[in-house]
Amino acid sequence: MILWCDGGHDARENMRRDAALLARMDAAADGAGETEPVLRLFRFAPSGITLGRAQDPARTLDLERCAAEDIAWAVRPTGGRAIFHDQEWTYSLTCRIADAQWGGSLAESYSRVSTLIHGSLAALGLPVALTAARSHASVKFPEHEEGAASTDPARPSCFASTARHEIELEGRKFVGSAQRRNAGALLQQGSVLLGDSHLRLADYLRVEGAARDRVRSSLAQNTQPGGAWLGNERSLARWEQSLAGVLGPRVRRLSASEGAFLLTPVEPPSYTSAAS
Repeated sequence: MILWCDGGHDARENMRRDAALLARMDAAADGAGETEPVLRLFRFAPSGITLGRAQDPARTLDLERCAAEDIAWAVRPTGGRAIFHDQEWTYSLTCRIADAQWGGSLAESYSRVSTLIHGSLAALGLPVALTAARSHASVKFPEHEEGAASTDPARPSCFASTARHEIELEGRKFVGSAQRRNAGALLQQGSVLLGDSHLRLADYLRVEGAARDRVRSSLAQNTQPGGAWLGNERSLARWEQSLAGVLGPRVRRLSASEGAFLLTPVEPPSYTSAAS
């Protein structure tokens, strides 16, 4: 596996890079050198918002306020709901679905990646737990009343529930993850909460008054940041070191600049006619 500590980028660039990694992996033929799984570690600099791929930005976000306060936003390649990214570690893993170690079915691949992330956080002294799926208290919004569908793309609370194989801290959600699968490859993205700034999401949603307060309250009640266990050293390099220890000697570590080649599209194989 390639472990790429990519550093900080704005929301659109981070999502562009993950989309490019997925496209590269999806285009590669099974068994080619380009199929080596890539675990990218990154931050949002400056802080920003991402939306799940099914969400409508105009319905979900107060776009005027985002523009006025220079809050960057982007749509993720994966699903899920809106997230405010700031005090966190963020990862993406891309691999071929046929990869024997990291691919497989949705349940298998999700479990494998989550187990890796869990192991790296536990090695840093965080009392984390992999959990079975369960629902937390839901948040109601005006557009969901009067029998509106709960799958409405404007519903913003990404951290309102815990899915199977997700990671909790003191019984509350600590790592949120989502997966996208194409014909031959998958992308899993996840956020590790280090502080409370994810609560700022409520400030930029297209909701008013009491609904905004309910969003903030739900996020606060359902999540547990891990910064208190990490102390002042919360660099990506610290997490990278822990992940490398869990992955073992076969991991190939790349710095931000060294991994730039991974964003280059895979060239199609050349065709040579058979000798007559």
